[in-house]
Amino acid sequence: MGRLHLIAFALCCCFLLRYHHRHHLLAADAAIVEHTFHVGNLSVVRLGQSQVITAVNGQFPGPKIEARDGDTVVVHVVNGSPYNLSIHWHGILQRLSSWADGPNMVSQCPIPAGGGRYTYRFNVSGQEGTLWWHAHASFLRATVYGALLLRPAPGASYPFPRPHREATILLGEWWNASVVDVERQALLAGGAPNNSVALTINGLISASSEALTVERGRTYLLRIVNAALNYQLFFKVAGHNFTVVAADACYTDPYRTDVIVIAPGQTVDALLRADADPGRRYYMAAQVYQSLANATYSATATAVLSYHHHQQQRQETMMPSMPAFNDSAIAERFYASLTGLLLPKVPTVPLRVDTRMLVTFGLGVTPCAPAQTLCNRTLGSVAASMNNVSFQFPTAMSLLEAHMRGAPDGVYTRDFPDRPPVMFDFTGAAAAAAASMAPTAKGTKVKPLRYNETVEVVLQNTAILGAENHPLHLHGFNFYVLAQGAGNFNAHRHVRAYNLVNPHQRNTVAVPAAGWAVIRFTADNPGVWIMHCHLDAHLPFGLAMAFEVEDGPTPDAVLPPPPPDYPQC
Repeated sequence: MGRLHLIAFALCCCFLLRYHHRHHLLAADAAIVEHTFHVGNLSVVRLGQSQVITAVNGQFPGPKIEARDGDTVVVHVVNGSPYNLSIHWHGILQRLSSWADGPNMVSQCPIPAGGGRYTYRFNVSGQEGTLWWHAHASFLRATVYGALLLRPAPGASYPFPRPHREATILLGEWWNASVVDVERQALLAGGAPNNSVALTINGLISASSEALTVERGRTYLLRIVNAALNYQLFFKVAGHNFTVVAADACYTDPYRTDVIVIAPGQTVDALLRADADPGRRYYMAAQVYQSLANATYSATATAVLSYHHHQQQRQETMMPSMPAFNDSAIAERFYASLTGLLLPKVPTVPLRVDTRMLVTFGLGVTPCAPAQTLCNRTLGSVAASMNNVSFQFPTAMSLLEAHMRGAPDGVYTRDFPDRPPVMFDFTGAAAAAAASMAPTAKGTKVKPLRYNETVEVVLQNTAILGAENHPLHLHGFNFYVLAQGAGNFNAHRHVRAYNLVNPHQRNTVAVPAAGWAVIRFTADNPGVWIMHCHLDAHLPFGLAMAFEVEDGPTPDAVLPPPPPDYPQC
């Protein structure tokens, strides 16, 4: 082949590689999965009202990404929307690719509105199950989200009987308003945002058409994602039971239940056996779970499951019997019943602990800021904190870029405390009065960690401004949930309840209202990783902190420099 022919061949290959979407083999068992995300305005009609939303590729929900263990995912994001934003690949560990993690002003500056571009590239080795992607700026993830499905590598199989078919179920919330305006109004007033007006299942509200058609006697894998902004949910299918087999893309021991409880950010993989009367239709339903005392808001979304090749002789559609919207006993029983599936050659929970932390968190009150023009100056503004530090996102440079430059001064400090400044009854009636002894401080503080050290964190919920279940999400890691319970954590008593044999892993833990949870992980992923409440109403008020993990001793444990198109502030 002559030189010109080689050049032409190379140019042809480059063109093919830049094609909008492809899944081509790198080797016998790995592939590159590539997408282009065009973010822009989309007009949709819900509840009889037309609404302009931010969406990807003109779809709501957004495109589904499907890959296998070992693949590399490449997503070119073109931001044609009117808002600066970033995309987070929720649950992807981002080993040595933290530049692609996505949280705004943590791992990157946002992709500029009006045509800004950034390519996210990451590997998904060692991960299988249901994850998802979403915007990580403002309330935009209310409509900018989609499924990210990771299947076993070629030649490998699920650790459970192969299902006949899969179905992805994305649960969300809907506002008949701009979600950016909803957040802005809440921040100006220093209070909670207006409630959504409905829940959605795969972007639709109470659809009467079939969302899933099944054959009697077959088993189906439901990949369930809670993409709602602010509400945990109960999920049921009338006349059917589930067997939970994974949570947050981590396999669990099979757990049989008729109800799934799922917090914002979490995913559940569940097998459903089609063993009901095929002559009927059945609603699947998602209903708000309220853990906050005296809360009154509730909502339910439905979709239909029907049987294939059967004439529905009864016209009515069977509705599941849902729990009371504030039934915390059912919720805590579900969460506490999950255990991890022990697999060959898969690491188990580390027994030696290098760093122990007690992190209290919750909501409180702080004086109104000058910019909060709608804030009641007498009552003050809602604030959120972890160990009395209300997290402030930097504005001039992301945490990760400052970390890589070795110049955190003016961006963040390395003094996030291991314990709260004052110990008191965190969950009692007098919590608010006791907390006033140590006013909340605003700051951008991180906890530095040595590479490969094992960290145990007691996450202690507080009742300073009402007791509420908070789903806490840690970027960059899966952690073991060793124990959880009600009241104040007591080391002498509760350590004996740790599950050190088969605790389940996940990336988002729902810490009980007026309760606690204990997590443990190994800091083997260099970078800066935020841990935050996945109730989006709480993040702008400061319910977050970050871990700074140093590089390891070998070249394969050193974070490489950022890609050339890395966004700048």
